Amino acid sequence: MNWLIGAVGFLVIVGSLLAMAEASMTRMSRVRAMALREEGRRNAVLLERIQEEPPRYLNSVYLSVMFAQNGSAVLVGILADRALGNLGVTLISVGFTLVYFVIVEAMSKTYGVLHSDRVALALAPLVVLLARIFALPVRVLIGLSNVLIPGKGLKTGPFVSEEEIRQMAEVGHESGAIEEEEKELIHSIFEFGDTTVRNILTPRPDMIVVEVNYTLQAAMDLVMKHGFSRIPVYENDPDNIAGVLYAKDLFKALRTGQNLTLREVMREAYFVPETMRVPDLLREMQKRRVHMAIVVDEYGDVAGLVTLEDVLEEIVGEITDEYDVEESRILPVGNNVWRVQAKMPIWEFNELIGANLREDEEWQTIGGLVASALAKVPEDGDEVNYQGFTFRVERTQRRRIETVIVRRNVSAEEADDGAA
Repeated sequence: MNWLIGAVGFLVIVGSLLAMAEASMTRMSRVRAMALREEGRRNAVLLERIQEEPPRYLNSVYLSVMFAQNGSAVLVGILADRALGNLGVTLISVGFTLVYFVIVEAMSKTYGVLHSDRVALALAPLVVLLARIFALPVRVLIGLSNVLIPGKGLKTGPFVSEEEIRQMAEVGHESGAIEEEEKELIHSIFEFGDTTVRNILTPRPDMIVVEVNYTLQAAMDLVMKHGFSRIPVYENDPDNIAGVLYAKDLFKALRTGQNLTLREVMREAYFVPETMRVPDLLREMQKRRVHMAIVVDEYGDVAGLVTLEDVLEEIVGEITDEYDVEESRILPVGNNVWRVQAKMPIWEFNELIGANLREDEEWQTIGGLVASALAKVPEDGDEVNYQGFTFRVERTQRRRIETVIVRRNVSAEEADDGAA
């Protein structure tokens, strides 16, 4: 009898340690483990090894937890049966379950969360030992689960989806744990990963370019007029980009009085496809140490350009300096009527006025939507109806839409409600 009581106490202690290990290891990150190793903390090397492959080690902890929990419950049942009979088994089992929950699940896990660094470092050797002892059983059980679970099965342990992280950010904001700006940043990071260069480029008609035969002084006048630090250089045709002119190189050439041509001053241009993902572009820009890329379409023609600032704005939002002129892309000109810049993205228009316009592979801007719906060369005054809105071309320039008047079409009943 005494040894059974001792065994139950031992299993409860083991269960508490395992619960603390589970809570602290789950809360720990690889980056934090590396930081602890750099601080010279004891067992930090083991902790970093665990964080390199968490499922392998945590699955062994989960299995050990089950053994401790079920083993202690079985022993308590045996003790209760010997002392009080069948009724005692039920009563004592219920009581033990409540006590086990308080001591192991509540107290131990809470302590592990509150002191995750200390607990994780202290219990890292135990976790590594369990992973060695239960390596074979865990592999067999995980393999069995992969056979029983439809699809790909469980191969890499616990999963957290993008949608779940987004929801956690929303819940954290509602509870006050996360600021509005922090929540928006989390959402922006996920959207950043799905964005292509085509969505952020400056279209070719909006590009400021300089011809390769310009004199250095003429190029300087263009730089001073527009205030750009880098300008693409073309030869014969704007679609034939020959290089990129850096303002600092131009200043240096003019100051030293060297008799150089623009071709000698410009640098090599970096070309990327419009289907390239923005995170890949950012890595390439960092690797090549460039701040501007010329974007080409599937036919090899110039579609536009993208800068490092454009890429960063996808994460942190609009970046402006003292030379930027604030340009309003949408202005109300009446009740449910707006003047909209044609280059305004569909998603931004939807967000600002509460619309639900559908995007398409063929267009991502208001101007693109109108041009596609018209199915002809746009002219001033052209109108088209689409998803409850009337779009009227207000101004065009060289067959390209500049501004659009957008009117939300409301029913008579809605108009009466609004007047009331």
